[in-house]
Amino acid sequence: MHKLDHQDDVYLKKVLTFLDRIGIDVIERPIEHATFLPGLDLGPSCIYVDYARLDYPGDILHEAGHLAVTPSAQRAIVGSAQQDKDWPPQGEEIAAILWSYAAAIELDLPLNFIFHEHGYKDDSAWLIDNFASGNYIGLPIMEWAGLSLGPQRAAKEGKPAFPAMLRWLRE
Repeated sequence: MHKLDHQDDVYLKKVLTFLDRIGIDVIERPIEHATFLPGLDLGPSCIYVDYARLDYPGDILHEAGHLAVTPSAQRAIVGSAQQDKDWPPQGEEIAAILWSYAAAIELDLPLNFIFHEHGYKDDSAWLIDNFASGNYIGLPIMEWAGLSLGPQRAAKEGKPAFPAMLRWLRE
């Protein structure tokens, strides 16, 4: 198993428990081929993790975000020959980032555990600053997908606004 910093291990346990609770399987197995994020690959409604190759445990939550914001029928074919070669679409990429922020808030994780300095095309600090100031880039997509509500609609419906989630997985 990958040598994780003690804090990462505590945070990783929170992430794995959360993903199990919401229905995203995390399966440990060797990943021999190159992947976008070292030590991580996606399959049908699951995340494959090779802890020996995993650089940043917080990346698991971002990958979970990709699965979570994908419609359930498409989520079931991720990693298969039936998957669209252009998956995920750009809108779902930004929604996955925002989803992982909501999950970090839910799990009381430090934002730099997920938005680490070596990820997000060097925009991690920018994302953290935007989210901390309530500028939730991608929120209309989350609202459209039925995952969360913006402040106006939440107030109108008497429900909590983002970063609270209505559901964690898109139907």
